[in-house]
Amino acid sequence: MKKLIVGTLMLGSLGFAQQAKTPSALETMVATELAFAQMAKEQGTRPAFVSFIADDGVLFRPTAVRGKEWFAKNPAPAPSDKRPWLSWYPAVAQMAAAGDLGYTSGPWEFRPDINDAKAVAFGNFLTVWKRQADGSFKFAIDLGTGNPQPNPVAPPWQLPQSFRQASSRRGVEVPTETEALLQREREFSNASATRGAHKAFAAYAADDVRVFRNNQQPFVGKTNASAALPASGIVWTWQPAFADVSQSGDLGYSYGSYRLANDATNVETGNYYRIWQKQGNAWKVVADLLDPLPQTK
Repeated sequence: MKKLIVGTLMLGSLGFAQQAKTPSALETMVATELAFAQMAKEQGTRPAFVSFIADDGVLFRPTAVRGKEWFAKNPAPAPSDKRPWLSWYPAVAQMAAAGDLGYTSGPWEFRPDINDAKAVAFGNFLTVWKRQADGSFKFAIDLGTGNPQPNPVAPPWQLPQSFRQASSRRGVEVPTETEALLQREREFSNASATRGAHKAFAAYAADDVRVFRNNQQPFVGKTNASAALPASGIVWTWQPAFADVSQSGDLGYSYGSYRLANDATNVETGNYYRIWQKQGNAWKVVADLLDPLPQTK
């Protein structure tokens, strides 16, 4: 009997240890991002994107399109003696409490050929990942900015020592919470139009917000982000096209079109893309990215 009890305790301890080693949703998402980048290196960017994008995943070509449909309608370039290489890694990662929606961000580099010693273009990406019916993660939306070569480069993401697996909050009515986020977006745009971009951003952005703009390294923190906002006299407004939130109602994203105008004359138009986090009872912007469209003459 004693042996049986000891054996049972050992099996129980082993089972506990195995459970403890089960990767969290956050770690699984990051591992998926790394596998995505590895496939791009080994097989090419296009096959990797086709493999890792969700069936309803969005790319910008130059405006929002369903990625898989776009790849199907736009054949791959003719074979070449060079194999371009787009490389990247996650430096930032966050996951909703429900473990169903998260995002990653980090630097990317581009080489015209995988054997090139040096990259010729640099930037940062912002990707939302959504858990699929089979339990895997696929990306729901991906967009990035271009910037000069960073110095220093951001270190790869590592699981914080203080990390604790989040327990799912009580589920929310996702359509209702999504509409609330869209309404928050509209209120934010109205505040930007009436109070100015800087005051509106200060009210709607999280303290640790990350702001992505072309030709600039990411701005981290609300104070630093003010340098990325439109100058006085330029009105910044936008129209949301889509939003989605996690089943726990604590993380979401949105995208749409924006307009910068001076005296009712367009200065710039383009796509915007945001990550939102519920802080207290209010949605706050934790990532903000603008993607200008080519300006017509």
